[in-house]
Amino acid sequence: MTKDLTSGSPMRLILGFTVPTLLGLLFQQLYNMVDAMIVGKLLGSQALGAVGSTGSINFFVIGFCLGVCSGFAIPVAQRMGAKDYPQMRRYVANAAYLSAVIAFVLTVATGILCRDILTAMDTPADLFADANAYIFIIFMGIPVVFLYNLLASIIRALGDSRTPVYFLALSAGLNIVLDLACILLLDWGVAGAAIATVVSQAVSGVACLVYMVKRFPILRITREEGRPDADACKALCAMGLPMGLQYSITAIGSIVMQTAVNGLGSVYVSAVATAGKVYQLLACPFDAMGAAMATYCGQNVGAGQLDRLPQGVRACSVLGAGYSAIALVGMLLFAPQSAMLFLSSSDPQLGLLLGLTCQYIIVQTAFFFPLALVNILRFSIQGMGFSVLAILAGVLEMIARTVVGWFFVPGMGYNAACFASPAAWICADLFLIPACLGCIARLRRSNPTASLETISRRVLKKAARA
Repeated sequence: MTKDLTSGSPMRLILGFTVPTLLGLLFQQLYNMVDAMIVGKLLGSQALGAVGSTGSINFFVIGFCLGVCSGFAIPVAQRMGAKDYPQMRRYVANAAYLSAVIAFVLTVATGILCRDILTAMDTPADLFADANAYIFIIFMGIPVVFLYNLLASIIRALGDSRTPVYFLALSAGLNIVLDLACILLLDWGVAGAAIATVVSQAVSGVACLVYMVKRFPILRITREEGRPDADACKALCAMGLPMGLQYSITAIGSIVMQTAVNGLGSVYVSAVATAGKVYQLLACPFDAMGAAMATYCGQNVGAGQLDRLPQGVRACSVLGAGYSAIALVGMLLFAPQSAMLFLSSSDPQLGLLLGLTCQYIIVQTAFFFPLALVNILRFSIQGMGFSVLAILAGVLEMIARTVVGWFFVPGMGYNAACFASPAAWICADLFLIPACLGCIARLRRSNPTASLETISRRVLKKAARA
């Protein structure tokens, strides 16, 4: 069930890892898409705007959870590459303990502060009640977010990017059924959509846990390996917390931008919310590429295969450039049709909403290659073991969005809001490109024999074939 990414064609391995991961991310996005489609079609654009107005704070908290889980999996991938299985299992056990503690603290804190956060973000009064109901329930589901994402990250660290997809497919179908039941039959409004999302993700997490216990002998932890280990916790926190903070720091800029958009009025909030749903779907391949590079780099660093690091980065960048071009052409042709998946044809402000939404979508996709590099380089750096550097990239993204939100949106309005994310991606790339090259060079200096070992292995393989 595991997969070794330390030998073979980097392009083939990365593509083979990315595709199943992408399917999983698409199913995960289906949660949010179905919520938005059903809310927008059945409850109207105002309800959709309420859900959308919580997007940045949702990203701030849930993004931290996702980052922590991804970071916890990096030491697992490195020990997997080094074939140090006992230590790998120690990391898995201690990652579970840390996740439980963090999930509890976050759930309590966000539940208490939820209304205050929405008030500070200047959430429009006509959207406030629905926004609060939706995001409060999502925050109460933080433990199941950790449950699924930690398990899925560990499975991917072992080289298996397919298994988590199956459980997400199951729960995505369940989410559709529960959405319709909670909104149409039980008349729970946007709160029903949030409940459906949490319950569905809980199902995928539990199913993933049962499968891991039964099908992954390599993860069967002994009593000694399962004991709390201070050194293991320190190593996990050194990877997980910077990755979580990176997401949250990036999200601070998004919160500033959301606050600026909130000040423009409900129509603009709904337009950004609708475009955001399309964007999240289109950006899934970049998240999949990032997950692939974290595991690829982690395993190859663990195995001492340092020459394969730049090869993998180049191969994945080619994939990112190709997809970016396809996405732009697709949205130039089909942006209105994509937006109408979430908008009601009977909405009295449909014309204005559709125009604003399409403008936002096309601007984002025009700058997709810088976004591709952000994900590829950032996760590569993290996989190499330099998680703290990713925080600096997040800081640059935050600064760019904050500057646009505070200084340009008040004067230039919605047009400036459309360019906030592209400006953030470009600023991050200006740091990430030299940082990635520097990380590879530093690893080579610390392990100067790695290149010779790689060459020796290749010679031996060719001799064996002969």
